[in-house]
Amino acid sequence: MTGADLSANGVERAAERIARVVRRTPLERSERLSAAAGAGVLLKREDLQQVRSYKIRGAYHLISSLTEDERGRGVVCASAGNHGQGVAASCAALGIDARVYVPGNTPRQKRQRIMALGRGRAELIVTGSSYDEAGAAALADAETTGAVHVHPFDDPRTILGQGTVAVEIASQAPGPLHTVLVPVGGGGLVSGMALWLRERSPGVRIVGVEPAGAPSMTAALAAGEPVDIAGVDGFVDGAAVARVGRLTFPLVRDLVDEVVTVPEGAICTEMLELYQVDGIIAEPAGALAGTAAHILAGTVPADQSLVCVVSGGNNDVSRYSEILERSLIHEGLRHYFLVTFPQEPGALRHFLDDVLSPSDDIVVFEYVKKNNRETGPALVGIELDRAEDLTGLLARMDDSRLQIERVPPGSPIFSFLT
Repeated sequence: MTGADLSANGVERAAERIARVVRRTPLERSERLSAAAGAGVLLKREDLQQVRSYKIRGAYHLISSLTEDERGRGVVCASAGNHGQGVAASCAALGIDARVYVPGNTPRQKRQRIMALGRGRAELIVTGSSYDEAGAAALADAETTGAVHVHPFDDPRTILGQGTVAVEIASQAPGPLHTVLVPVGGGGLVSGMALWLRERSPGVRIVGVEPAGAPSMTAALAAGEPVDIAGVDGFVDGAAVARVGRLTFPLVRDLVDEVVTVPEGAICTEMLELYQVDGIIAEPAGALAGTAAHILAGTVPADQSLVCVVSGGNNDVSRYSEILERSLIHEGLRHYFLVTFPQEPGALRHFLDDVLSPSDDIVVFEYVKKNNRETGPALVGIELDRAEDLTGLLARMDDSRLQIERVPPGSPIFSFLT
């Protein structure tokens, strides 16, 4: 690992090195988020990067700095998808061979893009069920073959490359910046941006944003050092890291003002809003900052700006049914129940007429088989017009002669529905 200059100067030199291959992505105002936050919200559109994420910045900066001997040995990396695309595109541009390890939960769209961007230079290897398992395999490969390990976040060259996002934001902002919201996985992006902002724009508030199902930086800050977290929810695949970096942690601890977590359901709601209102296809990690903008509403003066980094747009269209489901549940609009209907005429009609209101929609109705001879309760999914309508629905269920059991989101049964 090189002794790269982890400073604002180092970030600026990285910006010069990567300028020929990295797009200068737009900084656009979001009227929707501005109205919600009570201040001007600007979106840094890294989803419009040539690999549809900021990851090419760090990957190209690291790989382009390799010696001829290192280039001849090739590179290896682990990725949840976006870093692999950055490595593949960089290697194709530089004529270097790469092996990219990805976990089994990496969306098909990201796997296909790695191969396409590599233009014959990238070999894709699927292994393990998490980024951390893929990372262990990539490290073992590097140790065995001598290939250069291109870390997605815990290498000074990667950190400096990712930090170039901040340089662009500062030059594009139409007025004073108050807060910058940055997605956090392993910490490479937020630590690189913080390096530059703390020296060049020290008054800017820097807030990292993690998914609640993978709060690895929050855990590290609480423990005073990087620690492994258990039970990582891989839904936000671009930020689902069990342990943050050895290099990124002290930078975040010393330079970042705050790290917040946001629930996966809220992330899904923001993804849908970005798509339906703003016309932006964001992956879950790309919607982290926009989700947090709602939480920070009212904390930014109206005459200053809040920047949300839309870190990536590599979302598989097949995931939208799950995204919609998670969003509706989070918003309190979709609920599930086990309803036992007695074997008597009119039981179902009673449920439809007396338990449900005219605006309640049944979105799931499936009988649960207990054994080969008898039918158990029906699983019923109900979608409401408004979250507050649940109170009346539950009251009508209590008054009903039917046996009705609510299936709460934390129930083991619920895991089969999402």
